[in-house]
Amino acid sequence: MASEDERHYLFGFLKERFGIPEDSFEEYLLLRRNKSWQLIKNASQLEYASNLKVSKVGIRAFQKVGAFVKPTTRLIQIFGHSATKSKLDIEEEQLSIILSGEKFPVDLAIDKGYVILALNSKMILGLGFFVNGEVHSQISRKELRQAMLIY
Repeated sequence: MASEDERHYLFGFLKERFGIPEDSFEEYLLLRRNKSWQLIKNASQLEYASNLKVSKVGIRAFQKVGAFVKPTTRLIQIFGHSATKSKLDIEEEQLSIILSGEKFPVDLAIDKGYVILALNSKMILGLGFFVNGEVHSQISRKELRQAMLIY
């Protein structure tokens, strides 16, 4: 189980960077495993499963990358709809650039760091990284192709 300090740090980062309220995660447990954290809904049935040998549980929510902690694509896809800042709406043209592995220029009034990428204001794709006036995709190509098939 992650400590209260870890919960506050990780969910506080989401609030500070993206405006996602910390109380969005009140019903969830945060588990730490090596260099990542998993998120699982806190349900009464977990008590029954506690005697089982489990290798993975929940969704991977954060991972440590060097000295930084990065929210995962899946976490952002699930909770990104409630973001109020650091969110960038892209169109098909910019999506094509991302799919080709390139970065694209954008004028944002935010500090360097992660931005939530939303396609046509409808679908949360995942994260990009904003630096020097350009956005680099942080979404795996597999995830992007699946999103395109759904769209």
